Amino acid sequence: MDEEEGGGYETRIPSQGLGERAARGAIVTVGGQVVRILIQMTGVVALARILSPRDYGLLAMVVAIVGVAEIFRDFGLSYAAVQARTLSAGQRSNLFWINTGLGASLTVVIIAGAPLIALIYGQPELRRIAMVLSFVFLFDGLATQYRADLNRNMRFGVLAATDVVSVMLAAALAVLLAVWGAGYWALVAQQLGQAVIGLMIVVGVSRWIPGKPSRHEPMRHLLRFGWHYVSAQLIQYVGSNADSFIIGTRFGARPLGLYNRGFQLLMAPLGQVRSPTTSVALPVLSRLRDDSVRHDRYVLRGQLALGYLLVLPIAFLAGAARPVIVLVLGDRWSGVVPIFRMLAVAGAVQTFSFACFWIYLSREITGQLVKLSYVETGIRIACLVIGSRWGVVGVATGYAVSAAIKWPFSLWFAARKTQCPVRAMVRDATRVTAMAVLCGAAGFVTCSVVPLAPLTQILLSACACVAAIAGAAALAPAVRRDVEDIVHTVQSVVRRKGKLAQ
Repeated sequence: MDEEEGGGYETRIPSQGLGERAARGAIVTVGGQVVRILIQMTGVVALARILSPRDYGLLAMVVAIVGVAEIFRDFGLSYAAVQARTLSAGQRSNLFWINTGLGASLTVVIIAGAPLIALIYGQPELRRIAMVLSFVFLFDGLATQYRADLNRNMRFGVLAATDVVSVMLAAALAVLLAVWGAGYWALVAQQLGQAVIGLMIVVGVSRWIPGKPSRHEPMRHLLRFGWHYVSAQLIQYVGSNADSFIIGTRFGARPLGLYNRGFQLLMAPLGQVRSPTTSVALPVLSRLRDDSVRHDRYVLRGQLALGYLLVLPIAFLAGAARPVIVLVLGDRWSGVVPIFRMLAVAGAVQTFSFACFWIYLSREITGQLVKLSYVETGIRIACLVIGSRWGVVGVATGYAVSAAIKWPFSLWFAARKTQCPVRAMVRDATRVTAMAVLCGAAGFVTCSVVPLAPLTQILLSACACVAAIAGAAALAPAVRRDVEDIVHTVQSVVRRKGKLAQ
């Protein structure tokens, strides 16, 4: 139990064995996210057959606006706590009260602004939806520093278990309410239930009681880091949610519901796998910021792992989109297919950008991250507005184009302020992209050749074709080295003999 004894609590993570701890944490984290995604997908399959596209569209309209409050609720202080070299008990308590106060304030602001949200979209139901959803920010504010401390101390297993349990119980609640005819309120209850359950678990396992706020603790560097981070996130949020706002205001709830299902089916699970990798990478890379060789080695290995484990499956799903969508969501959601394919392109490119994001945080160049955010947000909004001339699919295409433009910009901005292995990152990403194109083409061709077979048979045939192509590509020396490196990493963790930090 963490106790405050005259302000003597302090955390400092040693650098010995970071490689093994990071790799083990990555496996635990990604494994937990895979289980979480499977649970969510089960809920998606069940709810898609009960609820309508309009139900999803109404929730997406509210989230597109009030979701910005999540950035201010965190204020970047969770990452500030994780990357700090040392963190005293007083600083930790101060961060808790700041996050809690921000969460409570945002709840009040959203309740007061709920009528305006309903007026913007011309949907009266949005007023009550926004008012109920506002309490998510209060509960998340209370949980922020509990989760940050678990992250800082590399208790990734506890974080993974928390996410799995909260998602499972919230999904079960949503399905139950949907069966009872609750409509969009089932989706609202799912969001609220996940926040409450997650808070209860992290408080229970931490067994920490925050102390009183103290004005004598050095907080400026933590708040400065948080301000730079939240500034970048705020700008990025505008760009990330401009698509939902444009579709909701121009085309209505049902088209937004179709777009939202495509986005949630691909981008949401992808984000849930990628984001926790930052929880693993940041504490390690932050402690290696003075050792450029080891720091860059971790970044390159992380990008390769994300590429092979995420980009290749994304490419396959894009090629086999039609049977996947019909099998998962049902025939009435077939309009999601072209949207899903465009978003898959965006998701693949964004995955490569994620390793660059680690560099910004670990090297403490968040000010540069803010400047980058202005550029990429402007590019994205321009692409979305132009694409909207061709409807919802045009918006999805604009989203993909903006992601493709963003990646080289992010590398260039990072290289301006710090040394980073730009050439090696581009080389590795190009190699993974070539394999991804092969996987996507194999999935598309196979599904086109046998269109009249049962959906499961089509997908199994496509998987077999992709596996054969991947096996042939693995004969190439460069690809074989990549695969061997990833396999060696897994084996070293299982045997607890990994020496990746050397």
